[in-house]
Amino acid sequence: MNTPILDRRALLLGTLGLLAGCGRSQAGPAPDFKGANLADKGYGNDFRLKDTQGKERTLADWHGKVVLLHFGFTQCPDACPTMLARAAEVRKMLGAQKDKLQVLFVTLDPERDTPQLLQAYTAAFDPSFVALSGDMARTKEVASRFKVFFQKVQTGSTYTLDHSTLGFAFDPAGHLRVGVRHIESAEDCAHDMRQLLA
Repeated sequence: MNTPILDRRALLLGTLGLLAGCGRSQAGPAPDFKGANLADKGYGNDFRLKDTQGKERTLADWHGKVVLLHFGFTQCPDACPTMLARAAEVRKMLGAQKDKLQVLFVTLDPERDTPQLLQAYTAAFDPSFVALSGDMARTKEVASRFKVFFQKVQTGSTYTLDHSTLGFAFDPAGHLRVGVRHIESAEDCAHDMRQLLA
């Protein structure tokens, strides 16, 4: 007498299983990134820093856009200008979608990188780029959250910074998805940005 009830339960569970399977297949294949897949890898997923106008900003300010986040400093001799020049090229490659990419540059050298200097520096690559900063305590906190290494290196009477060069790409919903390596080409980076915009 219990058989019909068991049959109904089995049929219901089977139907739910099929529906769940259909949902997965409709999502499509996972993106094929050229960069490092950082989803669920324990990296930071937000920040609270000031722009060059003194306004406090968080990732939510660019909700709906792909955000490409770089850490560096204006007196960097090679890695930072290379990364920002590549980001400017990527925006051009995106064509009609270029305004859906927001490039952010976080200084690791708040002692020397004034808001005026940061504004001029990023605008030299692309006027749409936004520079962000905090005091040294906030800078260390945000860098640590994103596993960004940096340290002062004395050079005579002044100093430079050694720092890691991984860039961080967030999808329009604000989820960290891709690590953009310093050695990646503009073409590979643009490919990944298109994947995030799809």
